[in-house]
Amino acid sequence: MKKVHITTLGCSKNLVDSEVLQGQLEYHDFQFVDQAEQSDLLIVNTCGFIEKAKEESIQAIFEALELKKADPAKKVFVTGCLSERYRADIEKDIPEVDAIFGTEDYRAILQALGKKHAANDNLYRLRRVTTPRHFAYLKISEGCNHTCAFCAIPGIRGKHRSRTVEALVEEARKLAAGGARELILISQDTSYYGKDIYGKQSITRLLQALEQVEGIRWIRVLYWYPTNFPLDVLDFMKDSARLVPYLDMPIQHVSDRMLKLMRRGDSRRSLEKLYETILSRVPGITLRTTLITGHPGETEEDFRELKNFVRQFKFDRLGTFTYSDEEGTPAFTLENKVPAELAGQRQAEIMELQRDISLEKNQALCDTEQLVLLDEFDISTNFYSGRTFRDAPEIDNEVLIPARPGTAYKPGDFARVRIDEAAEYELYGHFTDASKEQIP
Repeated sequence: MKKVHITTLGCSKNLVDSEVLQGQLEYHDFQFVDQAEQSDLLIVNTCGFIEKAKEESIQAIFEALELKKADPAKKVFVTGCLSERYRADIEKDIPEVDAIFGTEDYRAILQALGKKHAANDNLYRLRRVTTPRHFAYLKISEGCNHTCAFCAIPGIRGKHRSRTVEALVEEARKLAAGGARELILISQDTSYYGKDIYGKQSITRLLQALEQVEGIRWIRVLYWYPTNFPLDVLDFMKDSARLVPYLDMPIQHVSDRMLKLMRRGDSRRSLEKLYETILSRVPGITLRTTLITGHPGETEEDFRELKNFVRQFKFDRLGTFTYSDEEGTPAFTLENKVPAELAGQRQAEIMELQRDISLEKNQALCDTEQLVLLDEFDISTNFYSGRTFRDAPEIDNEVLIPARPGTAYKPGDFARVRIDEAAEYELYGHFTDASKEQIP
């Protein structure tokens, strides 16, 4: 059994887990294949965060089992958040699965394959990056110490555990040597980084060290937590040549009553003050957030307050989830559940509002020149797609640029682009004459 296929569900943190596992297996001479049908071992790395993610994970498990049914010699392993949370249920209800593992269960997976687990300090050194080579995720910590009422992550991933600055810088250097121009820092709670191992929040210390890594042009940070947000990072961001002025901070809601029910530790006024501080200290910063509609107890007044807050701050990027009633979370026992249909209607209202805001902000970029990181070239349309500093891959906007005769680019190149047109979530532009010059 030498050919392996991994199906990864869920977030970028789960993707990194799959990449670490792939590196471990390749170290032991396992070959990875893109087509599941060609594999001897199918590994499904599941997500169990919300109901929709669980459904997608279960569907992926059954698809793997269909391949095993056609070829009984195949093995199916299930790992990740769903199996961490529902191991006994999977064992009972899907006995055809050959082995079940939790999150970061690399040692047990290797043992099941008769192989020895590499030392812990080699885990990320062996990681096999599977994103386009010009950007890579850097997971700076695991777990979360917060007890948000709606969230199952602490029960799945455990308490916050930071990686050391030295280990992260070493990994960043390896990623840069492999072609990464953009580092995207991820965790469950980026704001808390370092407090468990250094006794104080240390994200700015980490960013200062990462800025010295040769070859990295952009550093982007996702998943800031508003409570105890480290304000010192704003001064560093304002003056940094590499940390992009982009702040992704899921706030979930703004109504004081809802924030209390959600156990968020914030108030509307504290969020307002924080955003006012951010905007004043880093002019031109891109603000991204995530909201939840339909949490138990949400009234029409709470929802109106949420919409008014979106109008007030006009977020550059915004996503919404409808509440998912997760067994084992504090919110599961709350009364006054909001019907799913109503939660969906509220989500649609927020996104309709955000579309107008996004269009307005994109139109303001017309006739400006932007530095764009090119992600890919579509030979069928003859268009490049890329991103400005305002956009994280896959979740934000993109810039579309037609190829220009005599000028060749490749993914990972930076180019200067004049913006000609704007839509809600896309910009359209052309390469400028200055695009030909070397951009560091």
